[in-house]
Amino acid sequence: MSVISNKRKGNDDLVNEEIRFKEVLVIGPEGEQLGTMSRNDALDAADRYELDLFCVAPNGNPPVCKILDYGRYRFEQQKKTKEAKRNQHVTEMKPIRLSPVIDKHDFDTKIRQARKFLEANMKVKVDMRFRGRLITRQEVGKKVMQNFVSELEDISVVEKPPVLEGNIISVVISPKKK
Repeated sequence: MSVISNKRKGNDDLVNEEIRFKEVLVIGPEGEQLGTMSRNDALDAADRYELDLFCVAPNGNPPVCKILDYGRYRFEQQKKTKEAKRNQHVTEMKPIRLSPVIDKHDFDTKIRQARKFLEANMKVKVDMRFRGRLITRQEVGKKVMQNFVSELEDISVVEKPPVLEGNIISVVISPKKK
């Protein structure tokens, strides 16, 4: 039986001497049930197999422990975690800021930039800030925002429609599913 201290490893697994239950249900290394045993008998059984006693279900009645190679178990868990992380796809959200009084050339530049982000499978959050007296001309800003969304509707869908929050109108656009 290998003596492994979990506290320095940074996990909360109950292994070997850290199991403090009086009685536990023991599962053998091949998956067979060895029955309910006292903690010391279970540790002795694990020692006979030259493996570790690992508590797989501490909330069970009685708690369930399995005899296994704990080092190998931790390695397999870390491998699964890395694989899941590698297969996970994080969608990035790119911000674009517009002005209600944006010029045509600047508008076209922002459209090209948004199109590039959407083609790279990223979401785009478009913000339009109303400064000073422009807040009284919200219809101009909403018209610019609608034009922006309609320019990109061939490759995108509106995930969150334009909403005024304080002095900022924002819309979230995501790429169309292929």
